[in-house]
Amino acid sequence: MKSKLLKTMVLASSLAFFNCGDDAATSAISNYSGLSSSSAAEVQLVDDSSSSTSDVQGGELNQQGGTEISSAAESSSATAHNPESSADVAASSSSVAAPSSSADVAPASSSSEAKVESSSSEKVPAVSSSSSEKKVESSSSEAPKQSGIFLADGKEEEKDQMEVNYIEHTGFDGGGILAYPKRLSSDKKHAVVVWGPGGGTEPGAYGGMIHRLASHGFVVIALRESPGNASQGKPALDWLEKKNNDPNDPLYQKLDMTKVGCSGHSMGGLESEQMVIQDKRVITAMLNNSGDLGHSAMAKVPTDKTIGIVYGNNGMERPNAEADYNNGGVKAPACLIMMEGADWGHGSGPWGGMAATVAWMRWHLGGEDFRKADFVGASGKYINERIIGGDGNWNGKCKNF
Repeated sequence: MKSKLLKTMVLASSLAFFNCGDDAATSAISNYSGLSSSSAAEVQLVDDSSSSTSDVQGGELNQQGGTEISSAAESSSATAHNPESSADVAASSSSVAAPSSSADVAPASSSSEAKVESSSSEKVPAVSSSSSEKKVESSSSEAPKQSGIFLADGKEEEKDQMEVNYIEHTGFDGGGILAYPKRLSSDKKHAVVVWGPGGGTEPGAYGGMIHRLASHGFVVIALRESPGNASQGKPALDWLEKKNNDPNDPLYQKLDMTKVGCSGHSMGGLESEQMVIQDKRVITAMLNNSGDLGHSAMAKVPTDKTIGIVYGNNGMERPNAEADYNNGGVKAPACLIMMEGADWGHGSGPWGGMAATVAWMRWHLGGEDFRKADFVGASGKYINERIIGGDGNWNGKCKNF
């Protein structure tokens, strides 16, 4: 009987012990779950996705998140001992002071968010860094897009500005001259100037003008001869277009064939005038000591193009230059620029007056609009000022600008 009673008491005490243990375990798990839920909001700052793992796995994740993404005070104490960056130090120092109002709480929250951004960038540096680097590589690896017209930095049209490649016995007929800067632009295109020599004169006689234009950034093709009817200028431009489209040519994709100017001396001036009238690629012309014999060609220049004439006060071209300009049918923007005050004859334009042609091309092909004041108005460099490097003055006038 006593033994039965003893067994009963042992069994009862065992049941009591197990019930007590279940309550303690239940209480411990409850407390751990409470820690997990309190940290969950902080974890969501990094990852909004909800966890479908067990409570223990969730607790481990939350404990890690709590270390990196804590309240302002905890963050400051952690970073003070082991700052990971100067940004973290700044964030911790700004959140040390206890908030005295709800307005003070916001900075602590933003400080915590700053820590989150720092942490996320540290956790996945490859994503944020490589992503920005990939963009840079993509833009830099592409061929630079050429835009705008290249001009030499030096703006003085009275001087050569760059070294030039000067190639003789070339062109579509093997009798021309090709000149261009030795250092072609990598991010801009070069405008083109067609130069026409005077009747019976070889293009090499105008080497100074050809060099000067090329040294300012233009690609210059000088014709073997100038019939005065655009029959030489057109195939010269066709030849340049082929070079511009040839991957094996140094001028490949370096030319803007919509920015073409023509210039020339005497008969070369007439060739230039016909080119600006007939060829859509040509947008401007500057005649040197020239003018239409019939005094009517300038009236045929389209109004979206420009034309000018530089001539000498004692040159035989003077009557034709002035009559061509003064034709009442001229509607295009036009200038008539005389060199006076000295014995400026038929050869004045390409030599003593070459600066005017260079400045004109920099204006109309290169887009240097400030040069308009040098040509248009009551006073300006090519209107009434001294001819630099020569005797006398410019006497210029313009219309339709």
